[in-house]
Amino acid sequence: MDLSKVPNEKKLALCRQYFKVGFALLPLVWAVNALWFFGEAFRKPPFSEQRQIRKYVVCSGLGALLWLLGVGAWVVVFQVNRARWGAMADQLSFIIPLGMP
Repeated sequence: MDLSKVPNEKKLALCRQYFKVGFALLPLVWAVNALWFFGEAFRKPPFSEQRQIRKYVVCSGLGALLWLLGVGAWVVVFQVNRARWGAMADQLSFIIPLGMP
């Protein structure tokens, strides 16, 4: 979709809708929202809906970043402690690596 052909009211509605969909545990939608509407929020000349779009872009970007940090932290903790956690870690794993006691 070419955002330059969309009226500002519809841009705001679309940005708000993507932001709300991200709460369904879909951080990728937040990342797309932040990237797609970044230019509208920060690079275009001022228009009446820009302030609200900017708020949704910033919140979407922060939400996606927090998800990325959370998943990254979980991966590091799990990989470091997998062998120590024993059977519980094996139950959490899809693939059980060979060679570890």
